[in-house]
Amino acid sequence: MPPQVTEHLERGEASSFLQSHHTPHDRVLWIFGYGSLIWKPDFEFTSRKIGFIRGYSRRFWHGDSYHRGNQETPGRVVTLLEDADANTWGVAYEVRDDQIRTSLEYLNIRESVLGGYMCKTVEFFPQGLESCASILALVYIATPQNPLYLGPAKADDIAKQIVGCSGHSGHNLEYLLRLSQFMHATCPGVEDEHLFSIEAAALTLLLPLADGQGDRQE
Repeated sequence: MPPQVTEHLERGEASSFLQSHHTPHDRVLWIFGYGSLIWKPDFEFTSRKIGFIRGYSRRFWHGDSYHRGNQETPGRVVTLLEDADANTWGVAYEVRDDQIRTSLEYLNIRESVLGGYMCKTVEFFPQGLESCASILALVYIATPQNPLYLGPAKADDIAKQIVGCSGHSGHNLEYLLRLSQFMHATCPGVEDEHLFSIEAAALTLLLPLADGQGDRQE
């Protein structure tokens, strides 16, 4: 089970956001996703925008012992690292009225209790509207203080770990490839060296398996 200290901390974080955004005069909240929330939000929302946040880089430095791995073989999922020169692309979801409470209660379990992430607010810039005013958004980030945090490793080592792991939400490789697909298809021309190097390393590991299957079919 995830550490109880994380669950206690994140319930407090979520409660503060519920109180600050669930008022008669301000019933709109934006939630930024840069990992599995891009393709699998699993909560009701009013609208979504593709875009980026500034000052953070995306890294496969967080361990996952539930969604994409287990206690014996934890998977690797992304978190954000403060980086003044970087942008991280993803999707921001607009939630309103009752959607705010239900989405935050759901994300508290998915991202905080089971995932070990904490809440922060960031400035989100919608795609094609970079010169316009930014949107304040909620984001979930895992820090080195979390017991699930794995930290840096070589792209080849991260890829090997990802290829060998799966959890309640599916194979860790699916997570990697879906994230890469989003960047290639939706953000052409945007270079994510960390992500793409791990994707390339993982595909290289899979080539012998694919060749072996082809030989058996022949």
